[in-house]
Amino acid sequence: MSRVTLVLCVYNQLAFTRACLESLRATPEPFDLIVIDNGSTDGTREFFQRFGYPFPLRYDASGSNASVIAALNRGWRLARTEFVCLLHNDTELVEPAWLGRLLAALAKPEIGLAGLYGAKRIRKNGRFAGRTIVHSLAGGPTVKAPWEEVAVVDAVCLSLRRDLMEAVGGLDEGYGFFHGIDRDLSMAVRETGHQCVVVHAPFHHRGGGTRTRDFAERPDRERADLAQREAALQRFVRKWGHRLPCDVRPVGKRLGDWIRAHVVRRHS
Repeated sequence: MSRVTLVLCVYNQLAFTRACLESLRATPEPFDLIVIDNGSTDGTREFFQRFGYPFPLRYDASGSNASVIAALNRGWRLARTEFVCLLHNDTELVEPAWLGRLLAALAKPEIGLAGLYGAKRIRKNGRFAGRTIVHSLAGGPTVKAPWEEVAVVDAVCLSLRRDLMEAVGGLDEGYGFFHGIDRDLSMAVRETGHQCVVVHAPFHHRGGGTRTRDFAERPDRERADLAQREAALQRFVRKWGHRLPCDVRPVGKRLGDWIRAHVVRRHS
C-alpha cells in the first residue's frame, strides 16, 4: 500500500521522462504515479499507453496545454495517499532511498515541506541569497545529512502531506505559467508553523522538461520567461512581504555575514 503519490507534469521531452522513470525503478518505497500531460506531440502519449513500469499509474492527457501550476493542482488533487510529491520529470534520482528520506523528514511533526534543493535565506526582494543555497545535486551535495532547515524549497521536488496541501489551498494559480510556486508554497507552509527542509538524497537535474507549448515554441521565449519570472517575484513580495526577509540560519551566522558585508562595502 503506497503512502505517497508522485505527480509529474510533462510536455514533450520524452527522453527526460524516460530517464526519470528509469531512475525510479530502484526506489524501494512504494508509490503511486500521476502524470499530467500538457499536450505532448512527441510520442509521450503512446509511451504511457504502453506503460511498462511497476508503478500504479494514472495518466491524464488533457491536451489543453494549461499552465504547469494548474496541471500540478489537477494532479495532486487526484491523489488518495497521505503524502504527495511534486517532481520535475527532468530529474534523475541517484539515491534509491530518496523517497524514504523525504518521508522520514515529513514524519517529524514540526516539518511540513521537504525537497532536494533550497535556500536558508530569502531577501526582502524575494530573491534567494546565493551563499545560503543548500542542495543534493549529485555533483557534490552541500546539504548535511539527514536534512537541513531552509526558508524556501525549490520546485524541482516538493513533498508534503496531502492534508497540509489542502489546508493551504494548493498551489496559487495566480502566478500564471510556472514561476513562483516554490517560494509561495514554502511561505504558506511556514505560515502554518511548520518548517521547510532540504534532504540529503543525491539527484541529477537536466533542466527544461516541464515547459508548456506557450513557452517552448515562442521565438522570444527568453524575454518572455524573464518577464514571467519578474512578475512572479513581484506578486510573491506583495503577498508575503510580511514574512520577508526570511533567514533560518543561527544568529551568529547571520551576524558574521552582516559584519563581512559591511567591511567589504567600507573598503570598496
